[in-house]
Formats: sequence, structure tokens, C-alpha cells
Amino acid sequence: METIVSIRPFLAILISLLAVPLIILSGKKPNLRESWTFIAAILKFLLVLSLLPIILQGISIEYTIAQVLPDVGIKLRVDTMGMIFALVSSFLWIVTSAYSIGYMRKLKEHSQTRFFCFFAISLSATIGVAFSANLLTMYLFYEMLSFATYPLVTHHQDKEAKKSGRKYLLYIVGSSIGLVLPAMLVIYQLTGTLEFSRQGVFSGAESAVLIGVLMVMMLFGFAKAGIMPFHSWLPAAMVAPTPVSALLHAVAVVKVGVFCILRVTTGTFGTDLLNAHGYGPIMATIAAVTIITASVIALSQDSLKGRLAFSTVSQLSYIVLGAALLTPLGLMGGMMHIAMHAFGKITLFFCAGAIFVSTGAKQISQMAGIGKQMPLTMSAFFIGALSVIGLPPGGGFLSKWYLILGTLEADQMIMLFVLLISSILNAAYFMPVVYKAFFCTPEDSQFQERIKEAPLWCLIPLLITAVCSILLLFYPQPFFTLAEMSVEGIFLNSK
Repeated sequence: METIVSIRPFLAILISLLAVPLIILSGKKPNLRESWTFIAAILKFLLVLSLLPIILQGISIEYTIAQVLPDVGIKLRVDTMGMIFALVSSFLWIVTSAYSIGYMRKLKEHSQTRFFCFFAISLSATIGVAFSANLLTMYLFYEMLSFATYPLVTHHQDKEAKKSGRKYLLYIVGSSIGLVLPAMLVIYQLTGTLEFSRQGVFSGAESAVLIGVLMVMMLFGFAKAGIMPFHSWLPAAMVAPTPVSALLHAVAVVKVGVFCILRVTTGTFGTDLLNAHGYGPIMATIAAVTIITASVIALSQDSLKGRLAFSTVSQLSYIVLGAALLTPLGLMGGMMHIAMHAFGKITLFFCAGAIFVSTGAKQISQMAGIGKQMPLTMSAFFIGALSVIGLPPGGGFLSKWYLILGTLEADQMIMLFVLLISSILNAAYFMPVVYKAFFCTPEDSQFQERIKEAPLWCLIPLLITAVCSILLLFYPQPFFTLAEMSVEGIFLNSK
């Protein structure tokens, strides 16, 4: 593959960092402050988008920020897999910035300047992970994201928020320092490199047991992926304002976790090595346990954000399962699910926030009849739910279709049934919410007085993401092409 050198990937990371001092200086002028947020978000997306035509030509883009060790630097590389994640996260930052204005102003939230500052830093870290050329760079941006999101999780500064923040850091930072960092050092000692390669960096002569241990350390060390039992930080982090839950816990934070697993599976270990040692089924089993268990727990949650949180835990392991299948179609499904789940789940979180802004309701039991009062919001919720379940017209149907084909390609029929059972459970915890919202009797309705839709700044973003969820089923480009090119590159280089 041809490679060119360009500073644009670094500028895409840097642009939101440069906006931080401007946001701080404009703290007493909300309109100006949020203008800087929008300008940075739009410029970041345009910079990422400008890289797309080059990547679609089969050319990768590199840029070295600093050389740290022999053959190891803080280095960026834009390829097809990274572009999927970067496009999703940079576009959804624009939408979430608009949503945040409506949400934070309507509720008169405190410390809004701090909120927008750390939001910007978080997006820089996210793009840094997407464009990392090696394990060291990815690890540094991963940790940067952990610390940048802590003030967002603890935004309310009450006892519950501080307790959740401590749990968040314990799981997220503790696992990466305790598991990923040692594994990374061992990999460097064994191979002399931390670069990502098409079929991994190992020679194949290493101990099968050692490879298995390193794989498990990476799998659980990237705790942002929410694999059980390293998952409980995610429901705890739902104390954060809904815009944080929406972007960081439906897109940036959690997707960084599964993206890192995809990257090390293909770029550090390689599908050939994992297949040779039979570790694919082990990874798949770990993912399957999380998928089913989290779905069952979601059924028991009366808190809407709690139900969405456990749904996210389950859905993230779909992507891990796609990687674990170690087949072209499985990896296609996993990569596609990064985008499809992001648009569907962020819609659901936006709807949860809009309901809270308009009614103050957080519990599902308080939402009977809300569909007749807030029809646009609950229609968008229905579309988002269909996408997450994997039913047309939601784009999630496409990614789950490829995951199912991947189980057949890998001859793992048990995983096929896991996906089907999980989809039934998805429907079981989402459809009753929709049914009670639209079809309860007038006597059962919780809303006897007229309730208005949320402010336009909240309403329009959730309608945009709902429409995108539908469009992605019929027009999945460029994500489909990028995933296809990434898989071809991986398996054409298969030994």
C-alpha cells in the first residue's frame, strides 16, 4: 500500500485542543463560547473528511509527532479502519454540540464552560486513538481520554457523581495500567516494535500460552469496551449529563475500547496467529457471555438511562465478537457496527435527555402515554431502537447481517444463536417502552396535562441522528467501502 506524509491527521487532533483556550476566554459570553465549539467541531469534521478521498484510493497517510524509542514514536497513520471511527465521532460531535446547548441551557446546568472544554479535549483524544499508528500512541491517547472524561462524568459534583467518578477511574485507568501497559512492554520485548501491521507483529515462534495471556490482558485491559466483569463503570457513569452519556458513552469512550480491541486483534496479534492457536472461540465466548448477560440485566432496569447503559454493554461485545470470529465477514460486521450502533444509540440517549428536559422523568414507569405528548421524540426513539435491535429500516440490520454471516463463515453456530437470542432480548427491553408510550389507555397515562417537545436545540439533533440511522441502511457508504477495503487488506496479507 502506498503511503504519503501529511500533517493533516495531526491538525484534525489539534483543532479541538486549540479551541479550549478560546472557550475558556469566552466563558462569560455563552453564544461566543459555543460558537468556538461549533467552529472547532465543523473544522475537525472537514479535516477528517478531506482525508477520505485519499484513503478510498488505497493510500495511507502518516505523520510522526515525536520519536520516543528506537523504532517507536508517537506516530499517526490514517487507514480504512481508523477512518470509519474518525468519521463517526467527528460528525456526531457537531450534532451533540447542538444538543448540548439546548440541554445545558434549559436545565441551567452549572460550569458549562468547563463542560465544553473537556468535551473538546475528549474529541481530540478520540481522533488520536483512531489515527494511531502503533500501540504506544494509541495507549497515550486512550489514557488522555480517560482523564479528560472524568470531569464530565463527575460534572454534577454531588456525592453520587464523585463516587461514580472514582469507580470510573478505577476501572478505566486501573485496567489499562495494570493490564495493557505490561502487555505492551512484553510485546515490545518480544518483537522489538509496537507498530500495527496487516497480520500482526509476532513471528509465530512465541509460546502459545504467552500469546493467550497477552490476548486476555488486552481484551480486559481496554475496559472502555465494557466486557464483563470490567463493565460496571459504564452504568455508574450514567450520572453524567445526557450529552456526555450520548456522545462519550454511546460513541467516543466505549467505541474507543472496542476499536482498540479490533486494532490489536488484527494489527498486533493478527488473525492467522489467533486462528493457529485456536483463540478465536475463547474471545467469542467471552463476548457472548457479555452480550447475553447484559441484555438480561437491561430487562430489569426501570431507569431509561440504566437500560440504555446495559444495552450498550451488550452491543459493544457484538463488535468484539466480530473481531473474535477472525473471518472477513465477521470483521466487516464488527467494523460496520461501530457506525450503525453509534447513530442508533446516540438517538436513544438524545431522546432520554429530551424527555428529562421536558418532563423531569427518568424512569420508564413514568413514561406511559408520553408518545402522544412528544410524538417526534418517541418516533425517533422507535427508529433508534429498531436500529439497535437490528431490524429494518435501521442501519443496525446491515451490521448484524454481516455478523451473522460471519458466524456461518467461521462455522460457529452457537454464536449465531447468541446473536439471534440477543436480538430478541433487545426487542424485549425496547419495544415495551415504545408500546407504553403510544398505546397505553388514557387512564394509565402519566401525563394528564399537555407536555411540549424539548427545545429545538434538543429536538433537531435527535431527528437528524434518527434519519441518519435509516439512511445508513440504504446508503451505507462510505462505511461499507472502508470496512470492505480494511478486510481485504488484512486477509490479502494472510499467510
